Amino acid sequence: MQENEQGAVQPNVINPLYSTIESLSSIASVIVDDFLNIPSPHMTPSLMVNLAERLKARVKEDQLDGIVVTHGTDTLEETAYLLDLLLDWNIPVILTGAMRSSNELGADGPHNLISAVRVAAHDSACNKGVLVVLNDEIHTAKNVTKTHSSNIATFQSPQYGPIGIVTKRGVFFHHTLTARESYPVKKLTKNVVLLKTYTGMDETIIQAVANTDIDGLVIEAFGQGNVPPKVMEGLTSLIKKSIPIVLVSRCFNGIVQDVYAYEGGGRMLKDRGVIFTNGLNGQKARLKLMVVLEQTSDQQKLQELFYK
Repeated sequence: MQENEQGAVQPNVINPLYSTIESLSSIASVIVDDFLNIPSPHMTPSLMVNLAERLKARVKEDQLDGIVVTHGTDTLEETAYLLDLLLDWNIPVILTGAMRSSNELGADGPHNLISAVRVAAHDSACNKGVLVVLNDEIHTAKNVTKTHSSNIATFQSPQYGPIGIVTKRGVFFHHTLTARESYPVKKLTKNVVLLKTYTGMDETIIQAVANTDIDGLVIEAFGQGNVPPKVMEGLTSLIKKSIPIVLVSRCFNGIVQDVYAYEGGGRMLKDRGVIFTNGLNGQKARLKLMVVLEQTSDQQKLQELFYK
């Protein structure tokens, strides 16, 4: 991306990171593949799946030892997480981006790219799933999220922190995920909607969404997993139609639990058949539901998958 004289940021015709490629020769032999040139808000789950298939093909053709994907930051965490669900690999796959345009003072794109390639070339990055590298920090695709609209330190992993760092002297990992998951899915056909709870919310918005022939719903609940009481009627009607509902918290720390037993509380939601998650945020839970619905619609199996 580049900022013009009016202050508007637009995609470059030529990738501005080409100027950095030569400086990477001391780290790795780099093959460039310009797959897409779009703003990250234009990214879609279908394009993410296409990207996964492209990566599979390039790894097979070129016998790659690692991959770095440059991506706009608005949807970077979603692409990283979907790739993590679709790629069952040991080789490093790193996503990186930039918070400042290529012609801005202090542009962070070149530095982030170099750091990402250093991580991708490091043996310790193997078998850790898809990683996100920005601002000299290494995060897992599952936990990382964008936390600030413009700060270069925007990508954080609430509750867990980064799993490693990049310094002038090397790449260092200090912890990792205890488990990984992947699914042999090559296309996404399910319509899954994400809604956020708010005070005074009632069943009308649930009913409106239900009329769009959805295959699943993810709802960001209050706190540990509670919704306004008037929402219960709409959610119950979806459950009766065998439409899975996945519950996450709109808090960026903690997990949802069936603790509160009042109307709209987590205990009631659990009893009605709502699926609880283990710390995923809303946008990632939506992608995971789209993926796993390609394999099963069994309520118990879905709950087991979302506890991973």
